Amino acid sequence: MTPTRVTRRTSMVAGIAGFALLLGACGGSKADSGKDSAEGYDANAKVTITWWTGQPSEQEKVAEDLAAEYMKAHPNVTIKTSSGAATTDDLLTKLSAGFTADNYPDISYAFGSWAGELATSGKTQNLAKYVADPSFGWNELPAAARETATYEGKVIGVPALVDNLALIYNKKIFNDAKVDLPTDQWSWDDFRAAAKKLTNPSQNLYGTAFSVSGSEDTTWHLWPMLWQRGGKILDGNKPAFNSDAGVAALEQLRAMAVDDKSMYLDQTDEQYAKLFNDGRIGMMLSGPWALLEIKEAGLDYGVTELPGYNGDHQTVSGPDLWVLFDHSDANRAGASRDFIKWLTSKDIDPKWNLAVGNLPLRTSEQGTPEFADYVKEYPGGQKFFDNLKNAKQARPTVAGYEEMSRNVGDAISKVLQGAAKPKEALDEAAKKSAGAIG
Repeated sequence: MTPTRVTRRTSMVAGIAGFALLLGACGGSKADSGKDSAEGYDANAKVTITWWTGQPSEQEKVAEDLAAEYMKAHPNVTIKTSSGAATTDDLLTKLSAGFTADNYPDISYAFGSWAGELATSGKTQNLAKYVADPSFGWNELPAAARETATYEGKVIGVPALVDNLALIYNKKIFNDAKVDLPTDQWSWDDFRAAAKKLTNPSQNLYGTAFSVSGSEDTTWHLWPMLWQRGGKILDGNKPAFNSDAGVAALEQLRAMAVDDKSMYLDQTDEQYAKLFNDGRIGMMLSGPWALLEIKEAGLDYGVTELPGYNGDHQTVSGPDLWVLFDHSDANRAGASRDFIKWLTSKDIDPKWNLAVGNLPLRTSEQGTPEFADYVKEYPGGQKFFDNLKNAKQARPTVAGYEEMSRNVGDAISKVLQGAAKPKEALDEAAKKSAGAIG
């Protein structure tokens, strides 16, 4: 969270079924002609581009100010800026309708987990050669974010936001229970033991929490535990999350939820952060978006890396993208690229991401005054920035990820509520997902 930011989004799944149908109606991915979308771009030509920011009103104002700054320096370019939809989640449905009606933007914000679906729409630019130019500084962006933007060698956009999951804890709850504070060296067994000690039913106090809505917020919390044990989400296009590694990871969570009853199970995704801020939950696996509301609640808190398995503390990043679309107009394509390159540059990104409380996109921003202000205002911000090094793998950029995520989320939810066993639930999710991955 930030002073101008809505609750974090890790990509809700609403509208994906309709989106997939509309992609089918559009013919799916079109053949790559080999011609670059911006071939013949005239940087001095008068051009108008449309930018859907996917942001609520206060962030939208920041975006509009930045667009105005760019247009002042590039008077031949007009940028029509809007949120694009009522909420960020609604952008996917809006884009799908736009593809059918040939009324879609030049640039749109998109959750990273939509990347596979958008890449197969046949509407995106391929930026692979463009970002390979050393002047772009592509390798300054986190590897997981770069991987998310890439589909079968095609780069469909540029990272707009980077984050990761870490362990946030309430120091007072730990001290009151006389439990040692978490460290970066914690194992999942340490996490379980602490959660059990912190739980106090008479005070409605839980050691930790987990979403059981079945959304991506449920699913992506399992992925780091899978990776830490050497597991994979996919083996090629085949689901592989139901391996021994996946079963063991889910059993760890099941034991806490069902046996220990140390885990608050949130049916909505919306309650567990509020309860943490109310001093009712001792530990929360969350990201930098949570820091503003924690600060506003006046909590004395700390942040560590995720608990690990055999010393592996991998996390998951939820990078979102600025996706660039092709309108068979070289000047629109080229102007869109130049604007996003400017927006995500070392000098300008602090005016966007750090200004609204997000982590910086680029490693080179760590030395900026804006980053110094950020870590001062949000204790724990430095830990989240440093934790990007533990985001060694990315959620797959494949068509069908959203459907697979729903299946896995449902499996996790059933297990944590005592309605299924880990092995049978993950096997069923893999079976349901087998035909969805493209």
